[in-house]
Amino acid sequence: MTMNGTIYKTCSCRDEASGKKLGKSCPKLRSSGGKGERWSLTHGRWAYQLELPAHADGRRRNPLRRQGFTAVEEVEAELEHACALLALDEDLHVRRKITELMLAVLKDTKTLPPVEEVRRKVRTHQDLNPTVTVAEWMAEFLRRKRKIDQTTRRSYEAHIRLYFTPYLGDIRLDRLRVSDIAGMFDAIEEFNDVIVTARASDNPDERAKVRYRRPVGPSTMHRIRATLRHALNIAIKQDRLIDFNPAAVVELPDADKPKALVWTDERVTAWTQDLHRRLAAEQQRRGRVNPINVYISTPRPSPVMVWTPAHTSTFLAQAAGHRLAVLYRLIALRGLRRGEAVGLRWKDVDLNAGTAGVHWQITQLGWETIQGKPKTEASDRTIALDADTVTALRGHRKAQAAERLAAGETWVDSGFIFTDEIGRPLHPQHVSDQSYLLSYEAGLPPVRLHDLRHGAASLMLAAGVDLKIVQETLGHVSSTFTRDTYTSVYPEVARAAAESTAALVSAVPDTGHARLITLPARV
Repeated sequence: MTMNGTIYKTCSCRDEASGKKLGKSCPKLRSSGGKGERWSLTHGRWAYQLELPAHADGRRRNPLRRQGFTAVEEVEAELEHACALLALDEDLHVRRKITELMLAVLKDTKTLPPVEEVRRKVRTHQDLNPTVTVAEWMAEFLRRKRKIDQTTRRSYEAHIRLYFTPYLGDIRLDRLRVSDIAGMFDAIEEFNDVIVTARASDNPDERAKVRYRRPVGPSTMHRIRATLRHALNIAIKQDRLIDFNPAAVVELPDADKPKALVWTDERVTAWTQDLHRRLAAEQQRRGRVNPINVYISTPRPSPVMVWTPAHTSTFLAQAAGHRLAVLYRLIALRGLRRGEAVGLRWKDVDLNAGTAGVHWQITQLGWETIQGKPKTEASDRTIALDADTVTALRGHRKAQAAERLAAGETWVDSGFIFTDEIGRPLHPQHVSDQSYLLSYEAGLPPVRLHDLRHGAASLMLAAGVDLKIVQETLGHVSSTFTRDTYTSVYPEVARAAAESTAALVSAVPDTGHARLITLPARV
């Protein structure tokens, strides 16, 4: 295709009779000289016209006309720029796409797109006219993720609804910048302050505004960025809508995992004093107070706290009369996850062999529960049961049979080991709520139900169980992860190790400090 471009001058003069603009027909635009007519040096402004490729159906497209240039060098440079864009590819379909891109960018920015940028997109077969917004792409991204489990899908949906759509949704995907994403995280941190302030307010209306919102911590921010980075990578690899992923270079604070700490006597004493101060303050501020809420919300030395063996024994003794006593024993001694414990089924347990298959789980998404297989191959496992746990499970089965008789026709034959009084599977949050109540009644410092899993790992290692066995019991892919994440050193174990180390030196017989080698005297 030959690039047919014309440079000319135009002005805003009007015909005296009709009042119409003369445009490039104004006689003042031409001046006579020794070499014939030439463009006036003082009147009017420079313009150009460029023929564009026809539409796909053959219809002629209006030429590209641009005017208002003050110097001929300016108009020549832009016409050359436009011709260079159309010359990037011989394929007529691609040239039509380049034309549409030129017209769209001119409409938005009044300038032509950079030649090298368009050349790179043409070479890598990217979409030259990506008018899709971030919100539109995130919806398409979610639609394409057909093989993810419901937990991951709900996580993606929450990130899109709460963060990407409100803060980035209206931005065109190809114009999303690093600063846009950094601004989103700045806004999230600002809203964290709003949540904290509202929760501490005496005004119930202010507290109600953030009832279902929690401050977003560093770990969650990293997960939000990971979702966005993944979605933008799909846009690059599958549709070539963009050629750079701005989410990959956004800097966030380190998301260090909290270190698990043991509830030592000193920590229990300090925390208890803080608990009583907070109880007194809440009673003075509100009058009637639910002590369980203060018990749970009083800050702990670390988000992850582990009971000592004595604490765990006290908890299990307190839970002995509870209908879920065996469930808590399995979590505390075998390290089951909450969803795995409530998802245990009678068909997966062999009491004669002393084993339990962890092949099903019930997880919580918001308040909704989702049933399914464990997420990883390592999580789908069979664990060994001690004799006391087997005995407890036999007793639990008899108790469940009695509940079934009492329920009669209302009984739901769900097949789960742990159910409510009419056979329905338990809601995971109910199990957590009951564990806090049992801990409170036992006079123990609080731990999350998941922290019992940390404690189970520490108990097994303190008992001398091989790390590989601990890893397989907990359902981890690697023993490194087990060692780094789910172990805590009990004070008594640490002291015993210190004594054993010192004993190695103390046990060496006194040889009278005989010299092993003879060295020359110091000068």
